[in-house]
Amino acid sequence: MSSIYPTLENKSDLEQGTVLAPRFNSDGLITAIAQEHSSGEILMLAHMNAEALQKTIESGKSHFWSRSRQELWLKGETSRNILYVKEILTDCDQDAILLKVSLEGKGACHTGAKSCFYRKIENDNSQPKLIFLEK
Repeated sequence: MSSIYPTLENKSDLEQGTVLAPRFNSDGLITAIAQEHSSGEILMLAHMNAEALQKTIESGKSHFWSRSRQELWLKGETSRNILYVKEILTDCDQDAILLKVSLEGKGACHTGAKSCFYRKIENDNSQPKLIFLEK
C-alpha cells in the first residue's frame, strides 16, 4: 500500500528518531484518539488513513476515515462540532495518534454527547452492565 509517509525498518529510528513514519494497519488505517486540550477528557476514537492524517496536519482540523462509509470526513462538516487541533502526538512505535483538540460546538459524539465515552462498565457479580455517566 503506497503512502506519503516513509517506512522505517530500524526499531531505534522508529522509536527514538525524528522522522514521522506512521505504521498503518493492513487496511491502511491508524487509530486516532481525540482528547480535549484544556481538560484532558477523551472525546472520541476514530481511524485515519494517510490522507486524513496529512489533511489534519495541514489544516489544523480533524479529518478521519469512515470505515462504514469508506470515505474521508472532516469532523464537524455537517454537525458543526469541529475539533481544532492544538497538538498531534504519536505513540512510541507510531501505530496510534493522539490529537489534542479544542472543541467548537456541543459535542464530539454523533449522539450529541460531548464525549463518545459516556457510559462505564460496571460488574455487579452476575452480568456486566453499562451505567450512564453525566453528560
